[in-house]
Amino acid sequence: MFIVLEGLDGAGTTTQLARLARVLRAHGHLVLETREPSDLPVGRWIRRTLAHDPEAPAPSTLPWMYAADRADHLAREVEPALDRGEVVLSDRYFHSSLAYQSLQRPLDEVAALNASFRVPELTIFVEVPVDVSLARIESRLAKEGGVPELFETRVKLVAIRDAYHRVIERLRARGDRIDVVDGAGDMDAVEAGIRGAVESAWPSSFG
Repeated sequence: MFIVLEGLDGAGTTTQLARLARVLRAHGHLVLETREPSDLPVGRWIRRTLAHDPEAPAPSTLPWMYAADRADHLAREVEPALDRGEVVLSDRYFHSSLAYQSLQRPLDEVAALNASFRVPELTIFVEVPVDVSLARIESRLAKEGGVPELFETRVKLVAIRDAYHRVIERLRARGDRIDVVDGAGDMDAVEAGIRGAVESAWPSSFG
């Protein structure tokens, strides 16, 4: 089973992925927790670009870097784990590229770069209002220091939210399973919503 969690920056996908992995393991599943950008070479370059590193590639290269990282990620981590019978949980996947990168390139062009990649059995979009997203980003920066990343501004988050809605509609129309979970509540409530989505798509997951 290949399950992807998606959402705006600050939606809590990283926290919820760890919670879901813990519950699945408690029910006897082998689980790979992973993310995009990956921790592989191209993924590390992407993170440097997002963090405004002057030595990293220009932001205009991101659609192609994400596609290259995704191909590497699938070949070296995701597909081998699925072949071993593991559950793969990914914090972001091609849905993020279609939403974020379509701010700078036409959506059809970004979709073409990602057309050949494996479709997850389930994608869960953790939806939060932009104000909640910004508040969580600001809280993180206050604790950890640093500056907002490339897409962490109100204007861009509003645009990305709208792009995600277009992407979800487009992918559902071709048959992809994408469930939307309210991410604005407390962590336990969000976790319950995610578990419900997983159990609906995969009835034996917690059996």
